[in-house]
Amino acid sequence: MQLALAAGGSAAVLAEAPPPPLPRGAVALASFDPALPHAAACACCGGRPPVAAALDRLFQARVRNQCPWFERVVALAETPAAEAAIAAALAGDAVTLARFRAAEA
Repeated sequence: MQLALAAGGSAAVLAEAPPPPLPRGAVALASFDPALPHAAACACCGGRPPVAAALDRLFQARVRNQCPWFERVVALAETPAAEAAIAAALAGDAVTLARFRAAEA
């Protein structure tokens, strides 16, 4: 992870829950639980995937100046479920697709 944070511009971290402490070199952190489905139109995510909701929180913090500006997000997928959840959000959530794009490490 430290290599990924050091390789490029400022970065935020997207991590599987429970979130780690903010890693050195990161400017913001959001977490998600791939095993925690929410009800349709719930108050916290509006029925969108947990990864998409976590990326929303990072995006909103950036544009509202609640964290330093970041140019990229480093995603930490500790489990196959987390990796699949990240890939699904980047491939199928319209808002996520409008704000973020995947890049290979």
